[in-house]
This record gives sequence, C-alpha cells and structure tokens, in this order.
Amino acid sequence: MTTRSKPLTQLLTDPVGAVPGLSLPPGSLVTETNGGTWPEPLLWVADEVAAPRTWAEYLPARDAGLRPVLLQDEAGLEEWWDGQLDPGMVSDPDVHRAEEVLEDFWRSAASETEDDEDAGETIAPFTARWPGLASPGRTAADPEATAADVAQALVGHSLKSPRIALVPVGRAADLPAAIGWSGPVNYEDDVARLCAVLRSWEDRFQVRAIALAYARLDLSVAAPPQTLEEALAVAAEHFAFCPDNIWQGYGSIREYAEDALVGKAHWTFWWD
Repeated sequence: MTTRSKPLTQLLTDPVGAVPGLSLPPGSLVTETNGGTWPEPLLWVADEVAAPRTWAEYLPARDAGLRPVLLQDEAGLEEWWDGQLDPGMVSDPDVHRAEEVLEDFWRSAASETEDDEDAGETIAPFTARWPGLASPGRTAADPEATAADVAQALVGHSLKSPRIALVPVGRAADLPAAIGWSGPVNYEDDVARLCAVLRSWEDRFQVRAIALAYARLDLSVAAPPQTLEEALAVAAEHFAFCPDNIWQGYGSIREYAEDALVGKAHWTFWWD
C-alpha cells in the first residue's frame, strides 16, 4: 500500500482513531482506472446522497490528510467516477506556473473569439494580448467557513444528488489532479495545468474546490473581487480558464464580471 492511500485505509479501518468524533456512513473506495495488479485507492465515497451540512461535517478529516469534496452524478452518467479516474494521465501541478498556463489559454481562447464578428465586444476591455494576473482579493471571511456555507447552499439546488467523498491530498486545489479527473478533457487533457491555476486562486482569492461533476467544477471564494474593475481582471482569468463560462453563459467578459463575480463567494465552471 502506498503512502498516499494510507489515510484512506486508516479512516476505513479505524475512523475514530484517524479522526476523533468522525464516523463514516456506508461507502466504498474508488481506485485508479489503470491501477495495474494492485490498484491504489484514490478516494472514499459515500453510498448515500449528501445532506446540506455533510461537507462541513467531514471537514475535520483534514486532520488525517483527507479533503472532503462533493461528487455530483449527472443525468445518464451515474457514478461517473467509477472507471473514469486516471491520475496516470496527469502531470504534477508543481511543474506548471499559473500565469504561463493562463496566458497560453488566453491566447487560444482569444484567437477562437476573433472568428466572431463581435469579438471586440466579447473580450472588452481586453485585447488578444494577455492582460496578466489579477491582484489578490481582500479576505472577507474564513475560507473553510465560506466553503461550508457554499457547499450547504449548493446541495439540493444546483447539486441535486451529490455524494460526499474524501481524498488524500494536501490542498484542495490539487483535488482534480490527485484523482485524475478529466472533466475539461475537450478543452485541456492535463488537469494538472488547471490545478496550477487553482493553487494561484487559492493563494490570491482563498478559493476551495468543493464539488466536481462530470465536466463541472465548483469553488468557494473567501476573497472575491469587490469592485467591477477588480472583477474584470478576474473575469479575464476565468475566460482563459473556462471560455464556455462566457461563450455559453454571458455575452461578454464585462457582463460576466458584473453578474457573476463582484462580491460573489461561489465560482462555477462548466466545459462543453
């Protein structure tokens, strides 16, 4: 058994010893898709649908080296995480720099937007040139408390049937890479590059990855932009990170910044 899987094994065999006061409902281990003869456990996931406060209840699992995350079933894709996770196809987030990743993404998205006759309006006030990273936000609340509040608001609403899962990972930003999630595969096949951006957002905006679906990511944000000017700079990063947020949800980066970012404690991304 490898070092990464020990927290999961300990939690399953001795949950009280691993995390005092924490008890697990019925659940199971999910292993690597291409794990070989001895597939390694990637995460533990509950059998039953989570309640609104479930995410907060499992936050103490951090003391055992585990991070909670909600896994959302999709219509026709129940239990997508069973047989769909392959960390062997993912690089290490350590080898990527967030700004280089975002600049690369920005150039690609901006070049595709140039084919649109309304391209200038879509990315205004920016041009095809990468505008650089947004300034850090001002922390408005405790990041873990914010994550718990956002998770509670999502369960039963935009997340209709999530399961609570526990992942052996040091920081929430690395969750997608740690389990080999492939949600943005039609846009980027190495999710570690996205995790490098999540690390930067974790540092600058106190984000936490709280939910994953087949092609959707939900983050809580304890230091969101507070003005339109600040939000525009963040919106440029979001456009690079997930262009579909603007292309398929809003008419422009400016509209997205005004409606989805100013003072908002929840960011969501969906890749077509």
